[in-house]
Amino acid sequence: MFDRRQFLNNSAHGFAGLAASAMLLQENADGEESDLTPEGQGGVVKALHQPPRAKRVIQLFMGGAASHLDLWDHKPALEKHHGEASDFGEHVEAFQNGLGPWMKSPFSFAPHGECGKMLSEVVAPLGECADDMAFIHNVVGKTGVHSQATYLQATGFQRPGFPGMGAWVSYALGTLNENLPTFVVLPDHRGFASNGPKNWGSAFLPASTQGTTIFPQRENPIADLLPHAEYVTNKSDRDGLMLLQKLNREYRNQREGDSRLDARIRSYELAAKMQLSAPDALDISGESKATLKMYGLEKAGATYPDSINIPEEAEYFGRKCLIARRLLERGVRFIQIWSGNDNSFPRRNWDSHEDIVRDHKPLSMGMAIGTAALLKDLKSRGLLEDTIVLWTTEFGRMPSTQGSKGRDHNPYVFTNWLAGGGIRGGITHGESDQWGYKPLDRDNPTQVYDIHATILHQLGLDHKQLTVRHNGIDRRLTDVHGHVIKEII
Repeated sequence: MFDRRQFLNNSAHGFAGLAASAMLLQENADGEESDLTPEGQGGVVKALHQPPRAKRVIQLFMGGAASHLDLWDHKPALEKHHGEASDFGEHVEAFQNGLGPWMKSPFSFAPHGECGKMLSEVVAPLGECADDMAFIHNVVGKTGVHSQATYLQATGFQRPGFPGMGAWVSYALGTLNENLPTFVVLPDHRGFASNGPKNWGSAFLPASTQGTTIFPQRENPIADLLPHAEYVTNKSDRDGLMLLQKLNREYRNQREGDSRLDARIRSYELAAKMQLSAPDALDISGESKATLKMYGLEKAGATYPDSINIPEEAEYFGRKCLIARRLLERGVRFIQIWSGNDNSFPRRNWDSHEDIVRDHKPLSMGMAIGTAALLKDLKSRGLLEDTIVLWTTEFGRMPSTQGSKGRDHNPYVFTNWLAGGGIRGGITHGESDQWGYKPLDRDNPTQVYDIHATILHQLGLDHKQLTVRHNGIDRRLTDVHGHVIKEII
């Protein structure tokens, strides 16, 4: 039979429950060292490759392929030649049948900020932040298939089996708060985008680096964090954990070279700590009315129609943005926020083959309200200085029409933008051609590898040196490509 001290010390090798965690936290306050400190808390990189400008990253991912032409990349040529037969001057391989006449954006554009950046009316809330944003309009993909293109942007490879960018950052740098996950994912409230959890998996990195999904709008935001059965008591929980701890120790003693159990044990230990820390991070009841209104949450919990609409999109996306700010404040290092789920119909994603106005207007306004609030909130709190915000999608959309009101896939060029963390604001680097079909300078496009390399650089990491040997190959986030985009730093 274990006494109290033996149980607390040995619980580093088993799932330390809430009561044990609470006692350990109290003992740590008295100056004793915790055995629950996660392995690799400081990350595998013991000395950064260069001075960091950022500590944290937020990746905003628009699932389904948001149209650069209708949000960020203003094209007067499309307005001038709207309705004319499209002539690309070369053979074009369309994904479906989207080679109709040239199509101007159904939304008006206007200049914003001192930089005069032309933004669409459906992202106008972000106009106040234009001078903090660096736009890259010449990003190219490799495929017009959603799943492969999403993998490429999320993991650096267009096939499964590779770690998400957040997993690489978690692996390299470790945690800023051992009571919360290093990498948190806030999916669309309607479901996952293409590939689901594989976009933020750990693959061949330690399992502890994978993203932890949180659904802030659900009654139970973190699945299985707390027991809900009436028959679970503190004593029965303690007895079960004691047995689990014993079995885990016996299993590990027989398989010393197997790291999977250690990773699972650490995830259990983190779950125990999250029972104390996560509810506070997710509780927005203490936020001011002004803050809630800024994030589009002044009417939270309202009843919405079945059709996609702006107030609903603003509430759900804004809630994720506010939760992201609260998680950043508490030491979460990498956060992914998703908008759009996988191929639902009527559309609840950015894949606007049928009607740009119907889909993009509510999704864009909801995203812009929450994102603008996040940028302004981070800036007012001094957090934007060392937090990078990246906006991306899997590819763009064609300048020609599909049907009469939609746009087909365009992997040949699309837009990313970054803000904060040492990124120069109020600039545009890399342009698309007059139609928004391909990069203006086709010999020098921007690839996702360049975006990833730049973010790692701002975190103090050399993307060429952050490698892991897997199947005889030194794998890295940027594969064998990528360069730092010095023009936006």
